[in-house]
Amino acid sequence: MLLAIDVGNTQIAAGLFLEQKLTAHWRLSSNRDRTEDETWILMQAICRANGFGMEHTTGIIISSVVPDMTSSLHKMATKYLNLEPVIVSHDLDLGIHNYYQNPASVGADRLCNAVAGFQKYGGPLIIVDLGTATTFDVIDAKGDYLGGIIAPGIETSAMTLHQRAAKLPRVELRFPDQVIGRSTERSMQSGLLFGAVELIDGLIGRINQEMGQELKTVATGGLARVIIHELRRVSEYDAFLTLDGMRMIYDRLKK
Repeated sequence: MLLAIDVGNTQIAAGLFLEQKLTAHWRLSSNRDRTEDETWILMQAICRANGFGMEHTTGIIISSVVPDMTSSLHKMATKYLNLEPVIVSHDLDLGIHNYYQNPASVGADRLCNAVAGFQKYGGPLIIVDLGTATTFDVIDAKGDYLGGIIAPGIETSAMTLHQRAAKLPRVELRFPDQVIGRSTERSMQSGLLFGAVELIDGLIGRINQEMGQELKTVATGGLARVIIHELRRVSEYDAFLTLDGMRMIYDRLKK
């Protein structure tokens, strides 16, 4: 049984794979103060609730953009499972060439998305990941990573408005009935949600123009499900793309 743990700035997404099939998955908040012991207790409880025991884990792979939590999870794996986890990074044999000027600065989750995106959908391809940030990653016809775009995430934008503007409330992230809002709440929802749609569709259009062709586009990430029905230029929604990429990387390294 393979345990895949994807650590983001806001949430942890984890999944259990049996025979290359994702059989259970869950999300936790990304708490930088959580110790390896607390993490172990949580993971054990969630695994049991899904009908699995952590003692059956034969491998662990971690993708993380939060160094403190990477360390805590590494300690958990070695202390309680006696397993050395695979930590996703640019210097692993991922089977792709990374064309970033500084390859080490590409987030591990983006590399996992690139690997899974190409294997599942082919290239050239755009992957849009909606999380704390909204990222765009471009994969060429050979499966190589060309680079991308980083923009503020929807929830990040909502929180910033609330924190920086005294009279603006926290709002639920759902589409209002119309673009023209007739209350502060609905005006904010319109700007946040319809604004994100136009940002995503617009940047996909600019990428296509720069690439000289229309690229297939896949959306993933915790907030993708909120706006996927409004996106005009996204052809696929894959909720577990990052976890699938982690499993593919693990399998490649363990061959």
